Amino acid sequence: MQKSWDVIVIGAGVAGGLAAFDCARRGLRVLLVEKRSFPRWKVCGCCFNANALAALTAAGLPNLIRDQGAVPLDQLRLGWSGKSLNLALPGGWALSRERFDQALVNAAEAAGAIVRFQTSAVLEEMTTGGRMVRLRPSPGAPIERIKARVVLVAAGLQHQVIPPSHAASSRSMPESRLGAGCLIHDDDCSYEPGAIHMAIGQRGYVGLVRREDGALNMAAAFDSAAVKSSGGVARAAEAVLTQAGFALPRRLESSRWQLTAALTRRAGQFAGHRFFLLGDATGYVEPFTGEGMAWALAAGVAVAPFVEEAQGEWTTDLERRWRSRLVELTISRQRLCSVLSTLLRQPLATKALFSLGCQWPAVPQRMISSLNRVSPLMASS
Repeated sequence: MQKSWDVIVIGAGVAGGLAAFDCARRGLRVLLVEKRSFPRWKVCGCCFNANALAALTAAGLPNLIRDQGAVPLDQLRLGWSGKSLNLALPGGWALSRERFDQALVNAAEAAGAIVRFQTSAVLEEMTTGGRMVRLRPSPGAPIERIKARVVLVAAGLQHQVIPPSHAASSRSMPESRLGAGCLIHDDDCSYEPGAIHMAIGQRGYVGLVRREDGALNMAAAFDSAAVKSSGGVARAAEAVLTQAGFALPRRLESSRWQLTAALTRRAGQFAGHRFFLLGDATGYVEPFTGEGMAWALAAGVAVAPFVEEAQGEWTTDLERRWRSRLVELTISRQRLCSVLSTLLRQPLATKALFSLGCQWPAVPQRMISSLNRVSPLMASS
């Protein structure tokens, strides 16, 4: 194990995997570390929109999703208070995170990156021309300390790479919802492939989509009080599906659910001396039709030029420009999701939006198109 790297990427998820690939294909010495083993399932809607595909194309991986057997998505089915609204979904795909994340890691390795699983990492002090990183492999193994000219922190919502007191650590927003998800293997025909089924309830929402292996992926966001008062996550999901008028999957009650930390959060700063934050580590809001994947991939493909520049002298201007880049690519695009999430918490506002959509479908269709539009910055890459 060499002790010095051009870049260490912490977290092999969507943003970290693509960043590791892009840096490695540019000739940088890349170490990608991930605290878990792959392949692994994640609480996630596993949906990719046209902007996500554009980010992969910009990185030189235009066929990665299709090559993994992804399912085309062309419809969004919304349900609320027993009523349904069907909208066109432009250029969407469904692919399990097990296959997608592993494919990104494989691409990074093929490009020259070194990958280590079951290894946690902590950012340490500055040293001459770089940052020290402390690696802790699987329990019982000795701790290692290595150096990188640049560290990319892509370790997710509630990472422990940076101390909680640091300005770059993320903090949840008031009334942030909890994420939850499960995987159901069934032969139920209620939820057909090719569509995102979104059930909207008074205290949360549940999204359902068929993966490439036929399993039903459920990803939800709930008020924390709703989970407690309902008697658990499965009961909270049942309440939302029933309120929306959706069929209950037969194995819903027996499915194994996982919870996430509070979803809506933001880091105080997106870079520091010799490190950049990207992906969910920078912040997150509740997505609806695959935007979350696109945000992470956009950051993953944007960071390599900054890493190359930072191989020389580090400047605060690098930090400022990275923040501006993230605002352009992700944060400005998260605002519509944030507004929609806030409105859907208000029963009267939800009723008004749904009634408006049923009478004039072009209005919500325009919103969906806006959420899924390809960023000019991706299109020009």
